Amino acid sequence: MKDSPHPEIPLPHPAEDVLDHVGYRLKRAHAALRASMDQALREHGLTVPQYACLEVLAARPGLSNAELARATFVTRQSMNVVLRGLQDAGLLTRPATVETGRARPADLTDEGRRRLNAAQGVVYPIEARMIEAIPQERLAGLLEDLDRIARGLTD
Repeated sequence: MKDSPHPEIPLPHPAEDVLDHVGYRLKRAHAALRASMDQALREHGLTVPQYACLEVLAARPGLSNAELARATFVTRQSMNVVLRGLQDAGLLTRPATVETGRARPADLTDEGRRRLNAAQGVVYPIEARMIEAIPQERLAGLLEDLDRIARGLTD
């Protein structure tokens, strides 16, 4: 193993190279997923954040901007842009005003549901390809490990 450039800082694990670090490999997998989704969604006129927003709203109608931002891993400011674009495209509705508070709940339109269903037809096969690359008996463990990683970084 190579010496660390900062000998006083212990290596996180015995990787021979930075490209073998868990974080790097996780990012590489994420980048491959994102590139595949970007390409597939382009034909449906959607970005990955827009698609994610439609997916979440289909499962949980009426979420606010802040709730959608958390659920789709973008900032509230970015979600504002996503929501405006989807609303302008006729894929979701939000009330102009609300009786209490500032949160304006979003809901899919019929066209939003139709576009989501069409986009799922190209996105779900991408997820299937990811899953097929993992031996079936290891999938549950991988999902648990990914959850543990997320908790370990947020606790």
